[in-house]
Amino acid sequence: GLLSLGTPGVGKTTLGKELASRAGMTYINVGDMAKEGELYEGFDEEYDCPILDEDRVIDELEDKMSEGGVIVDYHGCDFFPERWFHIVFVLRTENSVLYDRLESRGYKGKKLQDNIQCEIFQTLYEEAMLSYREEIVHQLPSNTPEDLERNLDQIMQWIEQWMKDNN
Repeated sequence: GLLSLGTPGVGKTTLGKELASRAGMTYINVGDMAKEGELYEGFDEEYDCPILDEDRVIDELEDKMSEGGVIVDYHGCDFFPERWFHIVFVLRTENSVLYDRLESRGYKGKKLQDNIQCEIFQTLYEEAMLSYREEIVHQLPSNTPEDLERNLDQIMQWIEQWMKDNN
């Protein structure tokens, strides 16, 4: 499996869906999956959002992951089993670009500030480096449509290489 990781607004969904169709893989957005299955264990008043039930998410994904060929999209990674992913890519967006994207999604106040902070401090990249073997974690810039094209080409090459090495 592949893990597409990053702060909200960096372009994980666009990349994940396009990659899935090019590579013939299954795309899973964990946020959407949780919403559909109501995989929550409460509500965070401060952030005005539901709290993910990580155990139920893992149960829900386990069968799909064992079949392989899955792209998982989320903004956190420390609770996924390490064995699920052969490639982890962390999308990074310049703060000014990200700010505009999140504002246009209706983010404001603490939620907006914290997501920008998260990006400034590379929080998710560090989380990924701690959760997975360093050599499978890749950072990719995600500011422009050209970046998206380059990233798709790059990841397709990794996938092809991985297939060669493991078949």
